[in-house]
Amino acid sequence: MNNPPNNSLLTTIIIFGASGDLTQRKLMPSLFNLFRKRRTPKNFQIVGFGGTAFTDEQFREHLQKGMKDHASYTFTDEEWNIFAPNLHYISGKYTEAGDFKRLAEMLTNLENGEANRLFYMALPPTLFPAIIDNLGSSGQLHENGAWRRVVLEKPFGTDLASAVTLNKQVHKALNENQIYRIDHYLGKETVQNILFTRFANTIFEPIWNRTYIDHVQITVAEKVGLEHRAGFYDSVGVLRDMFQNHLLQLLTLVAMEPPASFSAGHLRNEKVKVLSAVQPMTPEQVSANTVRGQYKGYRSEDQVNSNSTTPTYAALRLFINNWRWKGVPFYLRSGKNLAEKQSQIIIQFKEPPLAMFPMQTMKPNMLVLYLQPDEGLHVRFEAKAPDTVSETRSVDMEFHYAEAFGQTAIPESYERLLLDALQGDASLFTRADEVETAWSLIDPILQTWETHQTPPLAVYKTGSWGPPEGYDLLARDGRRWLNEEASMMLEK
Repeated sequence: MNNPPNNSLLTTIIIFGASGDLTQRKLMPSLFNLFRKRRTPKNFQIVGFGGTAFTDEQFREHLQKGMKDHASYTFTDEEWNIFAPNLHYISGKYTEAGDFKRLAEMLTNLENGEANRLFYMALPPTLFPAIIDNLGSSGQLHENGAWRRVVLEKPFGTDLASAVTLNKQVHKALNENQIYRIDHYLGKETVQNILFTRFANTIFEPIWNRTYIDHVQITVAEKVGLEHRAGFYDSVGVLRDMFQNHLLQLLTLVAMEPPASFSAGHLRNEKVKVLSAVQPMTPEQVSANTVRGQYKGYRSEDQVNSNSTTPTYAALRLFINNWRWKGVPFYLRSGKNLAEKQSQIIIQFKEPPLAMFPMQTMKPNMLVLYLQPDEGLHVRFEAKAPDTVSETRSVDMEFHYAEAFGQTAIPESYERLLLDALQGDASLFTRADEVETAWSLIDPILQTWETHQTPPLAVYKTGSWGPPEGYDLLARDGRRWLNEEASMMLEK
């Protein structure tokens, strides 16, 4: 169980990689906004640890500049000046035990007594074991009246073997309930709303199964290309970058059974059950149920191997072998340099079992969950056109977050996740067995792609919706991607 909150104690947030881009762009704007909303602990401070030789004042100036460049909200200098004295900095190397001894001494002096500590790893996972070992050997992870929690950024491993090894390494110094593996996608309000749509509305859950649903489509499309990540991306590719975490997380929320409660344990148990029920693929099934593609010009990008076969697009057809979903295909798709920035989940329902009306063919009902850019929910159903005998029209019922709650109502995903970590709520963080189960589904696909080079690497134009093979994956089932139709619903 998580430690009960002790609001009387000072809370120290220690950020490793504090001089880096993630801290400046995401973490500090989120922490500052929590402070402005009075949601941070009453007594708190932030200590940055990084390789850049900053003084405290230089660190504060660096972060303030980042705030002005990247914060999605406006703030005053007066607000920042109240917040800034909570910021401190120490430079050091992540592999040097002596630098962690200096950190321990600094924290002891700043805290002047018992204090809670949240360690945030805003760094590549290759550095996690060394940092955690150094924290453990310097006595900074010991809980005695105050809690210790560690937030780990993705990617958590590059395959199943590396994920298992990494879990073993961090478990040497940490209990599982101290580990918060972050996937910022789960911090999005619209992603969390998947659960509310399903379980807070009795009009949906009774028909959320194989009897009524024909198939499910999950699309996370990026309009941008590599954006200075070429060296990293060419060693990773779209499957590791997007599917093992983001898309499989969306699948679990759509497909999971109702948890006994929304506690972290119950919620994550159901997510693991879903992933465990996804049918793993043989090499022959990989060839038939996956598409890998690369946009034209990718090999000419700076820091990309001229013979690279790294996919920038992928489409998968998955099946969940349980009572609720047997036989219902889940189509997952993601890629770079596509036509639009778009994240959505489309639930297409089956056609009525009997055509009772003398009208032209009616379109199946459709539920669309828009995750970005225009967050909301649409339901499409059929209605008779007035003053006609045989005309039917598709009509929509729609909900938009911005219209209902205001343009600025949706917080940054990191803001929600940092608050949860401070409060000890791990519901939106991934557990060790969840990470490993997800990799066990992705590994056979990666191995088939990289070892057997099958299916062949398709090529697609930038600004398109991917290669023709991506359309063929659904066409063979008598289906098609519905995102363009869903976008037209959004534009009405």
